[in-house]
Amino acid sequence: MVVEQQKLSVSNVMKVGDHVRVKESVVVYHHPEHRGQAFDLKGIEGEISAIVTQWQGRPVSANLPVLVQFSKKFKAHLREGELEII
Repeated sequence: MVVEQQKLSVSNVMKVGDHVRVKESVVVYHHPEHRGQAFDLKGIEGEISAIVTQWQGRPVSANLPVLVQFSKKFKAHLREGELEII
């Protein structure tokens, strides 16, 4: 019974087009306004633009499968656990 409750609480299925917020501290170095400097994404909101499951028609198991578009010029690959749906 405890296992079933845990499965239900983890079943936040993310899909392309969902609006998300970064809930954990994630430091990137490729932000266009802070290029080459550490920039923390915690609290920033964006939209899921892709979930990487295939590459050139072959299945892949990406380490950072969720591609989030934060602005016109900035995208980042993140883990599902680092995001929350808003």
